[in-house]
Amino acid sequence: MISSWARAVRIRFLLASVIAVTTGITVAYWRTGNIDPVNAFLTYVGVIFLHASVDLLNDYWDHKRGIDSVTTRTKFSGGTGVLPEKLLTPRAVYRAGIIFLILGAAIGIYFVLIKGITVAIILGFAIAAIYFYSTTIVNVGLGELFVAIKGAMIVLGTYYVQAAVLDVAAALAGTVIGLLSATVLYVNAFPDYAADKSGGRRTLVIILGKQNAAGILPLFFVAAYGIILTVVIMGYANVYALASLVSAPLAVKASLQLRRNNEELNNVVAAMALTVMYSRVTGSIFALSFLLN
Repeated sequence: MISSWARAVRIRFLLASVIAVTTGITVAYWRTGNIDPVNAFLTYVGVIFLHASVDLLNDYWDHKRGIDSVTTRTKFSGGTGVLPEKLLTPRAVYRAGIIFLILGAAIGIYFVLIKGITVAIILGFAIAAIYFYSTTIVNVGLGELFVAIKGAMIVLGTYYVQAAVLDVAAALAGTVIGLLSATVLYVNAFPDYAADKSGGRRTLVIILGKQNAAGILPLFFVAAYGIILTVVIMGYANVYALASLVSAPLAVKASLQLRRNNEELNNVVAAMALTVMYSRVTGSIFALSFLLN
């Protein structure tokens, strides 16, 4: 049972939120020289709860819509499989998603009480977006945009909890982190093309078509690296942030892999693995670079 729940919350994918919170904290340290460890810990817990909530609710609604029953599950896409395999019940997964949403919101409300209305705005967006992600947002082609904004808001919200002000550096760093997560979601949508389309989803891959979508993947990588270069040049990050460009070979290989053949599942899975690695390496190095002067 424990292993089924661990699988349902997609533990390995929680790292994206950990990197986002870490970025907010390190940018705050770079800008202010101080970190509140209690607030940092609570931020990690709250964001992980919210991340687990959106994944659980996504599994529930994909099962209800029949998407999970017609998709081919991989290490990176196609849901967790706990509902099609009847390891957990739909009711239990839905309830767990709501419980995690309430727990994450409760920590957010605590920050609203001590930090003010700005946190309330960020929290309100997060709660609404999480609940409606799988039923509305992905149906109108905004899934990737939501994930990009979510990543940026986590960084900005974490920074605000630490520094009690909004900062251009945090917003720009958040844009990088959000774009990394959106890129992973974008590539992971390739194997689910037919299943998502049959279930009424509208991912960018469905809107653009597989060939066009594969062709513009390099733009995601160029945009992320371009923003990193820009923030360094503008002084909103230090020069050590440029070390995150070490992931460029992964980006190039993923682009070539996907463009070569996006119909062969093994080839697409290889491209997804490279994209996930690119995202983790770039995000981790970028986040930790703010600890260096």
